[in-house]
Amino acid sequence: MDELESELSLIAQGRHYDPFRVLGLHPEEDPPVIRVWAPDARQVSVHPASGRTIKLKPRVGGPAGFFEARVPAKTTADYQLETEFQDGNRLLRHDPYSFLPVLGDVDLHLFAQGDHHQIYRKLGAHLLTHGGVAGVHFAVWAPNAERVSVVGNFNGWNGLRHPLRSLGSSGIWELFLPDLGAGEYYKFELRDRSGSVHLKSDPYGFQMQLRPDTASVVCALEGFAWTDQDWCSQRESDQRKQPISIYELHLGSWRHRDGRPMGYRDLAEPLVEYVRELGFSHVEFMPLLEHPLDDSWGYQVSGYFAATARYGTPQDLMQLIDRLHAADIGVLMDWVPGHFPTDPSGLGRFDGTPLYEYADPRKGFHQDWNTWIFDYGRREVVNFLLASALFWLEVYHLDGLRVDAVASMLYLDFSRKAGEWIPNQYGGNENLEAIEFLRRLNSLTHRYHPGVLIMAEESSSFSGVTRPVYAGGLGFDFKWGMGWMNDSLAYFAKEPVYRKYEHHKISFFMVYAYSENYVLPISHDEVVHLKGSLLDKMPGDVWQKFANLRAFLGYMWTMPGKKLLFMGSEFGQWQEWNFAQSLDWHLLEFPSHRGISYLVADLNRLYRQEPALHRGDCLAGGFDWLVVDDSDNSIFAYLRRDPLEGSEAVVICNFTPVQRNDYRIGIPRAGRYREIFNSDAERYWGGNQGNLGEVLSEPLPWGAHPHSLRLLLPALSILILKPEPAG
Repeated sequence: MDELESELSLIAQGRHYDPFRVLGLHPEEDPPVIRVWAPDARQVSVHPASGRTIKLKPRVGGPAGFFEARVPAKTTADYQLETEFQDGNRLLRHDPYSFLPVLGDVDLHLFAQGDHHQIYRKLGAHLLTHGGVAGVHFAVWAPNAERVSVVGNFNGWNGLRHPLRSLGSSGIWELFLPDLGAGEYYKFELRDRSGSVHLKSDPYGFQMQLRPDTASVVCALEGFAWTDQDWCSQRESDQRKQPISIYELHLGSWRHRDGRPMGYRDLAEPLVEYVRELGFSHVEFMPLLEHPLDDSWGYQVSGYFAATARYGTPQDLMQLIDRLHAADIGVLMDWVPGHFPTDPSGLGRFDGTPLYEYADPRKGFHQDWNTWIFDYGRREVVNFLLASALFWLEVYHLDGLRVDAVASMLYLDFSRKAGEWIPNQYGGNENLEAIEFLRRLNSLTHRYHPGVLIMAEESSSFSGVTRPVYAGGLGFDFKWGMGWMNDSLAYFAKEPVYRKYEHHKISFFMVYAYSENYVLPISHDEVVHLKGSLLDKMPGDVWQKFANLRAFLGYMWTMPGKKLLFMGSEFGQWQEWNFAQSLDWHLLEFPSHRGISYLVADLNRLYRQEPALHRGDCLAGGFDWLVVDDSDNSIFAYLRRDPLEGSEAVVICNFTPVQRNDYRIGIPRAGRYREIFNSDAERYWGGNQGNLGEVLSEPLPWGAHPHSLRLLLPALSILILKPEPAG
């Protein structure tokens, strides 16, 4: 068998790494020849741009399915092939094997170095005009594959029809398919070195079929008419001093219509109106990246560049984000670079080998979640993840990302027993490659998009999560305060008579409150898996449950740290969250639940309007205890201060169901203190006890302070007092 027949045989077997070597126009042969691989064709003809039609003949000898013909020396690559199939149908298209490569050396070099920050513009499926012909360019990274093909309805899902060419040591394969348009379903078929064939979704695909189908969809993201240019350009570069309160929601269960989740476009008006009325500064979507299993809530991702098709098209999501920005509401999204599912159509064993994941399961497999762990030591994998983060910020105009499960990325022994993990090169348990990845993530996102928020869900005591990268930290803007959340919920779950024994769970947070920049989170994780709703965690009868919830929310909104509240908690939903059901909106017909909603809206308004309540969230000097040792009465009082301009607010918490009629606290300054918030107000379904709107200080020293206030503290309540300027 000569060399040509050997190569044709490899194509027929689906094993050739570069079909361009023998297919298409070959002017270097003497005489020039056009050769076509069409195993399901009866006849193939060539229609040159100029000249007569040339009928190709089946090749004699060697494998069947090849057609070829000698052509004049002046023949150029701008010809079309007319294929007549066995069923009599005809197709006229340009020859995909007549086009030069699309990707250049710079693209390949940057990707190999892990520095192609917009590689999503090159890999995947892209509508473009190449050589004057419109079509789709397909490119995929699969360095260990023997052969890669693109398959879809356009070729009967036959992996022998359109093999891609290998671009050498880069590991990238590409093919331009002319005359193809948007909306085509496709996958990559990969043959590994052992001969096994794998059918994979596109890692860089912009859209996927609605589950349970897993094909990628050729999709154009350009053309949406954004109106948020001013919003994006005016984002503050340092948001530690800004009033940030976040409404976290699962889009598929926020509100249903006719028993079904509402889509991106339909949600725009009601969601914008609702969030604006409640006064939240941001919404945070649980992951909207494509995922195969509803039960995973989006945290097992199959499409790192694809908005889930559950709720509409990419342009529908863009419209929702644009509408939120028009209402001055920031948009955040959970992003999951820590692990990915083992679904056979996904990233796992992508080219028949561990490619995106660590090879050793002691590093590469999550035992808790049955998922693969990304290989942060591989530059192309890091490039993939960095590009995904930048993609959502650039293409979808997100204002930030909350990075999921950071602790699981930082530690090699996360949720592993002795002998189940591999120490790093220094014998430690830190994943040094993941740490470097997170630093690059934060450096790049802030370089390209100043003012975005990158937050870490990080539950350990790892030092420097929000310290700048240049100072040796990870560089996140904020870290979720999981310790605050655990201690606070544990305290409030206790019957008030026992709270005096848990007094430290409230006071301890201030020992470390300024060690990082914290978000105080009451997230979806706290109201699911039999943990009960936030309201139902509270002890006592119905009135006490609501009073406890009001006190808890007031305490949360007045402690240092940004705020995050999961949907349903803002009106006191009784049931714990169920991803398959809508929130219980009918509860807002009851004064008790409306009262919680009014309280959250008023807390957001005060938090935004009073610098003393937000400017010191992350700056030392923004907080002083006034009462911290009255465990018998479960009372706390503290001063919130704007460390930049000096304005103050006094907060008093009574966490027992006993009203205190003459409770005295010391204060540093004399004056008139106006009661600007009382969680026991009738508006909130409280008992309407209070201090008649204001309190005058007395020149009676108390504790460490020269002046004091004598207060009525309603049962299970929180008060906020604002000193009036003298004069």
